[in-house]
Amino acid sequence: MKAVGYYQNLPLQAAESLLDLDLPAPTPGPRDLLVEVSAIAVNPVDVKVRMSRPAPDAGSPVLLGWDAVGVVRAIGAEVSGFAPGDRVWYAGEINRPGSYAQLQCVDHRIAALAPKTLSDAQAAALPLTAITAWELLFERLQVQARPERPVSLLVTGAGGGVGSILVQLARRLAPQLTVIATASRPESAAWLRELGAHHVIDHTQALAPQIAALGAPSLRYAASLTHTPLHFNDIVAALEPQGRIGMIDDFAPDALNVMALKGKSLSLHWEMMFVRPLHATHDLAEVGQLLAEVARLADAGALRSTLSEVLGPINAATLKRAHALLEGQHTRGKLVLQGF
Repeated sequence: MKAVGYYQNLPLQAAESLLDLDLPAPTPGPRDLLVEVSAIAVNPVDVKVRMSRPAPDAGSPVLLGWDAVGVVRAIGAEVSGFAPGDRVWYAGEINRPGSYAQLQCVDHRIAALAPKTLSDAQAAALPLTAITAWELLFERLQVQARPERPVSLLVTGAGGGVGSILVQLARRLAPQLTVIATASRPESAAWLRELGAHHVIDHTQALAPQIAALGAPSLRYAASLTHTPLHFNDIVAALEPQGRIGMIDDFAPDALNVMALKGKSLSLHWEMMFVRPLHATHDLAEVGQLLAEVARLADAGALRSTLSEVLGPINAATLKRAHALLEGQHTRGKLVLQGF
């Protein structure tokens, strides 16, 4: 099968940073779907892993990729709810070979039937970010669909992949919540208003004064999606007592003054959507159920794809371009590759 991977951690400019490969097809395990991949999205985690994860040995490449849409070609003996020919979507497992390949094995409990109304490219943009946004909103921050009083949610860096779907989920599933998004470019601000944000403020300026000036309901929740250390003090200042902060980005352990939370009894939460499959948790199947619900919402017209651009086919050259765009940190929505 065709695939794209690497044997060495190299800068993107190096010829062997990502390579076109010809590899044996994988064999599905008892709970696996064997999926012929049609389209993939590229995420910041792809870049992080490419820069940090060494190949296990000289003859075993690392295959990245944690967003895919494809067709089931075979199923394991213990699989239920799927059959060959089904069109599925999933975000995969960070400790298994990824979706930069024509064929991929994925645990059936973390996959679901893909939305019927979205193309392969449109659907591929959603799984990883939808899982992340859903878990962050409803499991980490414990946002209530019908709060007992009017409150607000702040979403920093909302124009990216996670923010673009998180704003939509908040508006559709917690309609009484006031959503305050941040962006730095006019086109990103317009995009977020189109997705449903009530207010958009500039994250290159101090956040707390801008939030106060809105006159919005009290800020109870903050989803900090990028540059958390830069915004942390403003978020703490803006949140109401007993508020909640959820984070997904990486930074040095001493970058936050967590003692600043104590004066308001604020709570701090990490979200990593790979936790359930990585640790084979008792509730692993909730990942597939979540994706099934997102597919239902998409087919009902309640959610739209966050696809921003289809860059081209799935090969090393196109993936290098995608990684370069992500390293520049100025992408909006999701970058997708389609076909081999």
